Parts: sequence; C-alpha cells; structure tokens
Amino acid sequence: MSRTTTAETTDVFGADSILRRLVGEARWGLAVTRATLLEAAHPQIGAALMENSTFLTHPWRRLRNTATSSRRILSPDPRVRDREVARLNRLHARMSGTDAQGRPYDATDPEARAWVAATLFESTVAMCRLSGETLDAGEMRRLYDEYRIFLTLIDGDNEHLPATLQEFWPYYDHVVENRLENNDAVGVILYRLLANVPAPPALRGHPLVWTVGRAVAGPLATAVIIASLPEPFCRRVALPDLPGARTLMQGAYLTAGLATRYLPESWTRVDSVMGLLDPSSATPWDTVRRKAGQAAALLRLITPAPAADDQQVVLSADRFFSEVLDQTGDGYLRWPDLAAMAREVATRLDLGEQDEERLFQAYAAWWRELQAALDGDDDGRVTRQEYAAAAASLPGAGLIKIADVLFDVTDVDDDQKIDAQEYRDLFRTAFGRDLAGDGSYSRGAFVRQFVSFMSGQEHSEAYSTLLTQA
Repeated sequence: MSRTTTAETTDVFGADSILRRLVGEARWGLAVTRATLLEAAHPQIGAALMENSTFLTHPWRRLRNTATSSRRILSPDPRVRDREVARLNRLHARMSGTDAQGRPYDATDPEARAWVAATLFESTVAMCRLSGETLDAGEMRRLYDEYRIFLTLIDGDNEHLPATLQEFWPYYDHVVENRLENNDAVGVILYRLLANVPAPPALRGHPLVWTVGRAVAGPLATAVIIASLPEPFCRRVALPDLPGARTLMQGAYLTAGLATRYLPESWTRVDSVMGLLDPSSATPWDTVRRKAGQAAALLRLITPAPAADDQQVVLSADRFFSEVLDQTGDGYLRWPDLAAMAREVATRLDLGEQDEERLFQAYAAWWRELQAALDGDDDGRVTRQEYAAAAASLPGAGLIKIADVLFDVTDVDDDQKIDAQEYRDLFRTAFGRDLAGDGSYSRGAFVRQFVSFMSGQEHSEAYSTLLTQA
C-alpha cells in the first residue's frame, strides 16, 4: 500500500474538495457528534477521553477547537496544515496511560486513529443520506480518498485504513461487531453530557433559559443520536430502541439538509454557529442572544432570589475547584486537569513546539508543588475538600513561573507589554477595562492578576473566560 504524497494532498484539498465543503457546514456537527460516540466505544479512545479530555465539562470549547483544527488541517496552505498537524501530534503524545481495567492506551495509536477517520467518513456519508443529499459512487470514492489523506496528514500514513471503499465496509462492520464496547465514555456522552451540558458562552448569562431549554432538548438529542447509529452497534452496546426516535431523527437530519440548501449561507456555516460560542462576535444569531436576554429577565421576575451563603470562604474555594481546576470533571485535581489548561492556552495562541513545551513544564512544576502541599496520601490526586481546606496557604512559585511563560508567549512582539490584539488573542474578549490606561498590560500586572486568580484570591473575568469557558 503506497503512501500519499504532498502533491496528492494539495490536489485533493483544493477548491473542489468535498470534505472541505461539508466541514464548513453547520450540519456537519451531526456527523461529528455521531462519530464521537462510535469513537468513544473503542477501548483506546474511550480510555483517553475519560482520563484526559475536557469534553464533559467544556463541550463547547471542545467543539470550537475541533472546528478550528479541522479548518487548519484542510487549509490550502501547506504551512498551516503542517503546523496544526505537528501541534495535534504533540498534544496527543502526552495522552497515554492505563484504563480502569489495567489496559494500556495511547492517543497516538495508529489503529485507533484509523478508526477515528473511519467513523468520520461513515458518519459523513450517513449525514448526507439522511439529510437528503445523494453522493453518487464517484463522489463517495472521492470523499473516502480525502479521509484517507486526512489520516495520512495526521498519522504519517494510512496503512490501518483499507485502501479502497469496497474494502472499507467489511472493515467497518468487523470493528463494530468485534472491537467496540459499552464503556464509561459511551454512557457519559449519552446520558450525562447531553443532560448536563452547560450553556454556550453567548447564553451563559441566562441560566434559567438554558436550563428550561436543555430539559426539553437533551432527551430529544439523545434519541436522535441513538436512532442514527448502526443497528449492529446499538445491539452490541445495548442501546434502547426508543419509540418514535427514528422519525424524530429523520426529521432532524432533513431539517438540517433543507436549512443548508435554502437558508442564507451566512446562517448555516460553521463560522456562524461558532459565533454563539463567542459573545463578542457579530453574527446572524445576535437576535437569538437578545431574545434569550429578554426571556431571562422575565424568569428572574418570577423566580425567588437564592438564600445568602454563610460559608462564603470555603464554598468560594470549592466553586473555584469545580469551575477552574477540575477541567476533566471527575471530581479530583490531577495532572490531566492542569495539562488541559496548558493545552487550551497552546491551542488558543497556536504555540510552536518550544513555547508549548515551556508552558507544559511550568504547569508540571506547579502540579509538583500542589502534590507536595495537598496530596497527603500520595495517590496522584487532590480532592475538593483537601483543596478548599488549604486554599489560602497554597504555594505560589509554580504559579509565578506559569504566569511568566504565559506572558512571554502572549507578548509576540517581545516589547514587554501585552497590547490590545495580544490581549484578544489570549482571552478572546473585548479590549478589557482591566488593562492599563495606555492600553497595555505590564509583566508585573499580568503576573499579579494571574497568580491572584489561580490561587482563588481574586476574580478575573478574562481568566474566567479563558479557563472556565464551557
């Protein structure tokens, strides 16, 4: 089986690329969600998700980063593609270990990566079929070839994915029937993630509106996902056959297909939907945000105010633990939580290898300090109670080191201050009022605010947006 060359990659990911067109459409989110569940059932991928991923606590951030990464990999500029692939491989190389059953997992495992490409291809085909778009034999072969090239870019080769579309379907059926399992990651995605998904940033100021909408939409979304999955997979992982779910699923996909064909393109592109994840952006969905604000105001009028908190100090540390430190949502502070913070900063600033390594090393130094101060039983994790009880006396040298590195990588022009554009690149927010009068951020001010926030002593809207954004 021959390797795909750079020239072939450039030709396929040109202006007529089927994959690039579909990835740019908002309905592709249906394919990605479906594929994610099939990926999670793979033992290697499921373990990596449960141990390292922030998809449960920060699903919208994960969605935004996935969309951004996909666009970069499909870019016609080889430099953009190569940089993104290198970044992804560095991040995935840090995700390895053993699952709860003692089985090793590695996020760079070639067979698992091939399964990711396989689920995305099959789910994209299913999305097109269910939403009323027919792919003829030639288009389907082209789409499959593009996914094989996608895998080649990430993994260096595509040896673990069948060479032809004809060979793909028996391979896919074999993995579904013999390799996948009903693991914790599958249950979390179906029954915890959709039931508890936090509000996207644009609607975070209206929690009552979101809670009411989620109570209705969550079960419906679960039913749509289950009904769209291959029957052999549903049997293997014992998913329920919900009455009316198939009709609901077909209606959801057809609606997405009709919207793509008949609504203005600016409404149905991924970029427009991503605008809901960025409150400072101007998108066609601004009206939705305004209506949500009006509905929230009405609900506040009829909802009693919460009772006063008599344990403000302890609960403040407890809330900080939950919203900032526990990035993976397992109830503990572990190294994967701090690594997730470093990943988010590295992704947002598109750091090169050297700067990224400095950032991870700084977070590792802080983790060693936290372990020494708080991990009394030496089990590699800190409980919420342990953190809340000792929050006021935590060491600060590691945090200062992180802040120094963070300042250096944000200050791209190396003028020893963070200007408006650098501020926006890091925080993805408007030019904030907490900046100095000359519209810049000195190293001292930056370090002080970061350390105060990360030690739970002072609230910062900018850092809260960066590290708690769902």
